[in-house]
Amino acid sequence: MAPQGAAMSLQSKDHKILMDIIDKLRSMGINRYVNLPQIVVCGDQSSGKSSVLQAISGMSFPTKDNLCTRFATELILRHTNEHIEEKCRVSISPGIDRSAEEKERLEKFQYSEIPDNFNFNIGALVDKAKEVMGVGSDQGRTFCKDVLRIELSGPTQPHLTIVDLPGLFRAGNREQSAEDAAIVQSLVLSYMKNPRSIILAVVSAQGNFALQDVTQHAREIDIRGERTLGLITKPDTLDVGSASERDYFDLAQNRDVKFRLGWHVMRNRDFKSRDVTNEEWDQAEAEFFGQGVWAGLPRSQKGSVSLRTRLSEVLKEQILKQLFEVLEEI
Repeated sequence: MAPQGAAMSLQSKDHKILMDIIDKLRSMGINRYVNLPQIVVCGDQSSGKSSVLQAISGMSFPTKDNLCTRFATELILRHTNEHIEEKCRVSISPGIDRSAEEKERLEKFQYSEIPDNFNFNIGALVDKAKEVMGVGSDQGRTFCKDVLRIELSGPTQPHLTIVDLPGLFRAGNREQSAEDAAIVQSLVLSYMKNPRSIILAVVSAQGNFALQDVTQHAREIDIRGERTLGLITKPDTLDVGSASERDYFDLAQNRDVKFRLGWHVMRNRDFKSRDVTNEEWDQAEAEFFGQGVWAGLPRSQKGSVSLRTRLSEVLKEQILKQLFEVLEEI
């Protein structure tokens, strides 16, 4: 019988192969014709999606969760052994509405301003991608179907691929119109309606979860709750011992809105903690969840560290479940 370490190594290798198969199909544009298994991160604006992405990848994402991107972002994470250095590759996958000339230009996009320690805010990268795509109020295109692909590999990364989508909103302002709201909703729903998508529905504890658009859409699209994982953010904004805290604790235990994949809770970084290292933040988050009402929640359902593992396993199971049908359809 093989040692446990060898078995885990083999499992990790098989896991990576599965992820790479789907990513290669996606990069070739197969997803335009065949639905592929994926995790899509959906949530209302200011729900804390940026903190979720930072917690998963270890990279700093823009803290202003609005329409600044106006395109989908694929975050591709791969685990390597400790002797291999972290690597990052950034590219743009052109939308189907692009001309041959535009496709050629976008496919040449490279972003090299990445420090060795990977401790940079991805906002600069997003801004550069926007410029290349021609997205922005001053460039005439308010939204595009291009996809920004960020591939990270290293010993601290899990085997995981997720698709981040712009935040949902209703009311327009000087930066975003009601028409933009409809465009974003159409984009988000198109990803959520993919029957092979795992919906990561991000809900902020700062508001009533029943009134947040992502909750409503998830329940309407995934009627049986079979492929939705709920994620509660900003639990530290709830008053200790309040009815609201109890309501969100019940939600986390799958007692209210019930999903087959259940719920997860994570704490978000705030402005004061923006420069705290990932290790220090993980420790602070663990201390928060080790007291009060949250201490009664299983460790596997709370915190950033367990979220990475949980999402990776959920995606692996979805690929194993769907891969045969995907290949048949192709």
